[in-house]
Amino acid sequence: MIDIGYALSRRFPDPPQTRYRDADVRALRHDLFCGDVYLADVDTDRELATAWGWVPVLDFAWALCDVVERLDRDPLGSRAARPQRAELDFTESTDRLRFTRRFGTVRISADWTPDEPPLTVLHSELRREARDFLHDLLADLTDLHDDLADNPAIWDLQARFPRA
Repeated sequence: MIDIGYALSRRFPDPPQTRYRDADVRALRHDLFCGDVYLADVDTDRELATAWGWVPVLDFAWALCDVVERLDRDPLGSRAARPQRAELDFTESTDRLRFTRRFGTVRISADWTPDEPPLTVLHSELRREARDFLHDLLADLTDLHDDLADNPAIWDLQARFPRA
């Protein structure tokens, strides 16, 4: 089982004058809600985590949902023997999370931990957990910033990736 989580940074707070209701997609994805993220394999007690403090957490959740969908483009789905690959890059870094799906299993590795074996998870579980993470994160962020719930980009994001 995989667990996806985050912690917002105190070193990189959002600007106090931010109008979350009117924030555009670029600001939402790259300028706001900085912190760290992790993917953890609960069964093996291993994780891939950032410790940089500047990762745009909402962008990570958004991009992770995109990656999971890209891994599902083969018409054979979980029966596809040919590996399907995708990457999630971090805005201010050359480091990437690399995803390889073969059959129904996804292997996740991180450039910043090259000697660690990849995490392995079922694709269906990764899709469910990525979407749950996105919706839980949005709930947390709208608790912190009430007017974020009125942002049309957030509405579109929630509609594009409904909770599984």
